[in-house]
Amino acid sequence: MSENTVKCVKCGVALVLTKTVFQYMGRSFTHDVPTCPKCGAALIDRELAKGKMAEVERQLEDK
Repeated sequence: MSENTVKCVKCGVALVLTKTVFQYMGRSFTHDVPTCPKCGAALIDRELAKGKMAEVERQLEDK
C-alpha cells in the first residue's frame, strides 16, 4: 500500500473512488469521490467543494 493512500478514520480501510450522487435544491449531479467501502463515508476535497459543488449551488440559486 502506498504512503499516499487515504484511509477511513472510522474503519481504517483504504478509500476507493466511487461514483456518488449529490443532491441540492431538487437537482442532482454525480462525481467520483474517495469513499470507504465498509461504512460508505465519502471524502469531499476542497477542490470539489469550492469548485463544482459551489458552481452548481450558484447556478441553482440564481434561477
